[in-house]
Amino acid sequence: MHKATIVSLKALIVAMIVLLLACQLFMVPGVARQSAETYADLGYLQTPGIIVAVLFLLCVQVVLVCVWRLLSMVRTSVIFSDNAFLWVDVILCAMVLATLLIGVSMATLASANVASPSVMLLCALGVVVGAGLALLILVLRGLLRNARQLQQDLSEVV
Repeated sequence: MHKATIVSLKALIVAMIVLLLACQLFMVPGVARQSAETYADLGYLQTPGIIVAVLFLLCVQVVLVCVWRLLSMVRTSVIFSDNAFLWVDVILCAMVLATLLIGVSMATLASANVASPSVMLLCALGVVVGAGLALLILVLRGLLRNARQLQQDLSEVV
């Protein structure tokens, strides 16, 4: 992979992390406060909503940090080490947690009977996409394992 590509990706990762942090600090609490004022009977969901939203965004940030580390490993040609599996496993765990957070949010909104059909559809889409991405990462982890095994076999031959 070209150095310019890795540097560009890392710059985008930094921008995404900063924007997500701004959302965690300013947007999520503001929207929650505004929603609690607009729908006073649902004010009890304000704090749990903030917690779930911040945790979800934190999962995304964790994935971005892990991708940063994997990009660094690609750049230094050590991507086929055991350490790479740690970062891929952390990505997988973060994806599963994010998907569970969406599922719990969906169940909470459904049980309180407060979500519109479009919000429920969006939550269902989030669960399906999250599960699909988690399975994709699991497949990619298997490919990394196979590539590492092939590299070891080739190094023994040479």
